[in-house]
Amino acid sequence: MNDLSDAALVLIGHGSTLNAESSAPAYQHADALRGRRLFAEVRECFWKLEPSISGVMRGIFAPRVFFVPLFISEGYFTEEVIPRELGFCAKGETQFPRVQVRGGRVLHYCGPVGTHESMTEVLLSRARSIVMNYPFPSVPKPAETDLFIAGHGTGNSENSRKSIEHQVDLIAQRHQYAGVHAIFMEEDPKIETVYSRGNARNAVVVPFFISDGLHSYEDIPMMLGEREDVVRARLSAGQPTWRNPTERRGKRVWYSPSIGNEPSIADVILERVRQMQSLAASANLHPHTNPP
Repeated sequence: MNDLSDAALVLIGHGSTLNAESSAPAYQHADALRGRRLFAEVRECFWKLEPSISGVMRGIFAPRVFFVPLFISEGYFTEEVIPRELGFCAKGETQFPRVQVRGGRVLHYCGPVGTHESMTEVLLSRARSIVMNYPFPSVPKPAETDLFIAGHGTGNSENSRKSIEHQVDLIAQRHQYAGVHAIFMEEDPKIETVYSRGNARNAVVVPFFISDGLHSYEDIPMMLGEREDVVRARLSAGQPTWRNPTERRGKRVWYSPSIGNEPSIADVILERVRQMQSLAASANLHPHTNPP
């Protein structure tokens, strides 16, 4: 990676006024990257929280700025809302230069972390760690385990589904697990099909979400068969809402936290920056110059 000591990095999260943990991954990875001292500065901003996306440029004076969305898929937020708020495009525009010179600075709008192929290693790391941390009665071998990647799914956008199915294909090609499957909250195949898909007795479910929240803490555990009153009681007591592993319907099921706080995501962020460095170099864009 080329020298970044004159550049600012801005991590962009969704944020939520209802769930404080929604912003945690952005702060975690920003802190980790500050510690590496690669950038002149590292900032966080959010769609639903302060500091806002539209105001994040105030106080940033670096000649180069890299914006990295901490989102799973390309879609409405990453292709319309965020670039509009940053001034990369006007309302309704979806095609725009991702590297722009503005005010004598080069601004780089990177792709979301969730669609980068190195997210495969993040998912595999999360799947390995959950069974290693809860090896009851013993750690199952991947070849004796079905891996399920869980997503939200929506009829409004195909991209959310595509990013998960792409990761499923990449992991399946490695032939490590007995089977690799995509499951969804709001599309078929649903979360509940964990018990009817795959032939292995062991199953590991990894939510492909950036942050933990009501979906990962409540909805998915209940879709996996845990009673609502049990889930809510555990949540109120500050306990994990799913006991690893849980025996149900002839399967032993491990359920991991969302992937957003996996430490290796910091490296995925740097990969996105590296890509945009190459794009800027090929376009011959530099600070204090005009775009071609």
